[in-house]
Amino acid sequence: MYFYPKAFTPGCTTEACDFRDNESRFAEHGYRILGISADSPETLRDFAREHDLSFPLLSDPGSETAQAWGAWGERTINGETSIGPVRTTIVLEEDGTVLSADYGVVVPDHVAGLIGALGS
Repeated sequence: MYFYPKAFTPGCTTEACDFRDNESRFAEHGYRILGISADSPETLRDFAREHDLSFPLLSDPGSETAQAWGAWGERTINGETSIGPVRTTIVLEEDGTVLSADYGVVVPDHVAGLIGALGS
C-alpha cells in the first residue's frame, strides 16, 4: 500500500502511473497495489478514471490511517517545512506482517527499486 499527498499533482500522478504500469509485475510476486490519500472519493474516482488506474484508491479524509501507519509528519516542499502526509510505501505479507516500510519516498525509480527488492 502506498500513501501519497494529493491526486492530480505531478509527483503523485507519476507515482500512480508507475504503479499502474507495473501492476502485473507486483502480481507476479503475489502483491496487490492499494493507494491511500486524503482526497475525497469523488476526486479519487476522477483521478483513477483519467489515468486508467485499476487498483483501489482509498480516501482517508482526516488522515487517521496515514497517521496510524506513520505516513504523516514533517516534510519539506519547495523549501517550506510543514506537517502533513509523507509519501510512504508499506509492503504487507498476506497475514498482515509488515515486510518493509519506506518513508519519504522519492518518486523517480521508487517502483523499480521496490519490484527489485520484492524479487530478491
